[in-house]
Amino acid sequence: MDANNSDAFYKKLKDQLANTSVWPAKYMYKFIVPSLPEKVDKISKIFDGLGAIIENKVSSKGTYTSISIRVTMSSPEAVIDKYKEVGEIEGVISL
Repeated sequence: MDANNSDAFYKKLKDQLANTSVWPAKYMYKFIVPSLPEKVDKISKIFDGLGAIIENKVSSKGTYTSISIRVTMSSPEAVIDKYKEVGEIEGVISL
């Protein structure tokens, strides 16, 4: 995603989150990542100390891992900051 599309996407997401939830609120992140332990660990570490519940499910062929993270976030900005942090990891798809 290029910078302009990324900015527009995050602005729209921020507006939607602000209008649909009272903050702090529970939020669920979903990511798909190649099944490499270092990539899965990097994502988990991004949510360390937040009381996140993290569930991993490996695909039937073992190629990809689906990661679901349930966590209470303080604001729409905090949600977006985590998406941006995870987005720095090569090969991650945010759902």
